Amino acid sequence: MDSAALTDVGERLDAFVDEVFSSLKRKDQRATAGVYARGLMLDGRRKSMQPMADRLGIDHQRLQQFVTTSPWDPVPVRKTLSRKACDLIAPDAWVIDDTGFAKDGDASPCVARQYSGTLGKVGNCQVAVSVHAATDTASAPLDWRLYLPESWDDQRCDDPETASAITARRRRNAIPDEERYRTKAVMALEMLDELTSWGRTPPVIVADAGYGDSATFRQSLTDRDLPYVVAVKGATLAHPADSVPATAEYSGRGRPPTRRYPTAVTCTDLVLAAGVEALTEITWRHGTKTGPANPAAAMRSRFVALRIRPANRTIPRDEDGVLPQAWLLAEWPAGAGQPTDFWLSTLPEDTPLPELVRLAKIRWRIEHDYRELKTGLGLDHFEGRSWLGWHHHVTLVTAAHLFLTSLRLTDPKAVGRD
Repeated sequence: MDSAALTDVGERLDAFVDEVFSSLKRKDQRATAGVYARGLMLDGRRKSMQPMADRLGIDHQRLQQFVTTSPWDPVPVRKTLSRKACDLIAPDAWVIDDTGFAKDGDASPCVARQYSGTLGKVGNCQVAVSVHAATDTASAPLDWRLYLPESWDDQRCDDPETASAITARRRRNAIPDEERYRTKAVMALEMLDELTSWGRTPPVIVADAGYGDSATFRQSLTDRDLPYVVAVKGATLAHPADSVPATAEYSGRGRPPTRRYPTAVTCTDLVLAAGVEALTEITWRHGTKTGPANPAAAMRSRFVALRIRPANRTIPRDEDGVLPQAWLLAEWPAGAGQPTDFWLSTLPEDTPLPELVRLAKIRWRIEHDYRELKTGLGLDHFEGRSWLGWHHHVTLVTAAHLFLTSLRLTDPKAVGRD
């Protein structure tokens, strides 16, 4: 956004900042929040503090003190942002995802050699887990967690010398003692609980196989009465919906046999058994890449949805030993020898196939968010070394992103083309 466009929306930005950062009691803090947001939105390659301060014509120490050392709490700000985002977007789904922040050294909080989908490999990076409100046309992050690897948790280290080094490292980055290693799935559930406690209600949860492959995670969503559409691997085990547990004949010796299902099969096998004749071609949205063979830029493929019973020891059964039903959605592109992508869903039995597909594919919006948050707003440009500073920066970037999203939905000319 150039300086002229930013000036044109200045009054709206001031009102937005006053509302979103109302939990900051000092007027000068709220003013600096607005200045920082302007720096994030203003055109420029780097959105770290010194380059932003240079473009804004201010002392970078003002930004550094506000973000790195000022003790303001980002949680009330995120609470307000989540309300405004849900009101603005009216989401069809909440999407859980994570993203990596490549780093050169080891001074940033929670940096480690770990896998990042953003990098596509193991690399030196931070990883953040996030929840986003999404429709086919708009999306915005609602909450964030900075993933703390096991190598940053001194309580999980048996070697006293190594544990002492981790303790010192945590102290240098001012990581609160209560922040300990949890899986990304646990962090996602924590955020869902937090958002729910703020009065937000998710319509359906969407996640990739990094989360969906965990039967414990899926059951945790069910325990919270949260319907889901989550990706899983084709090797995930399940039974056909009409499969029932049976009791083997009792020999008269030992413990009487319990009711058991036949041996479970993979999701891939279930779809292969249904065959190509069960497939339906579905267009889930229209993109931007047109061509002679696809002038409407239709994004389409072949899908099938089957009623199944996922098989896993963590899934509770009823008193007769019967497993609950769910949807198995599979994509089998033309020309492919077998299905390529799979999802499990607890949406109602009468959910139309196009709706299942649309929700399964809605994750693309979050890749759009991450790209804009990083490339346009400097999400991954924070160079500070404090835990709280990272959360301050991410919260401010989230605020700037929501403000721009609001402009696009209500006054597209103010920000130009999406």
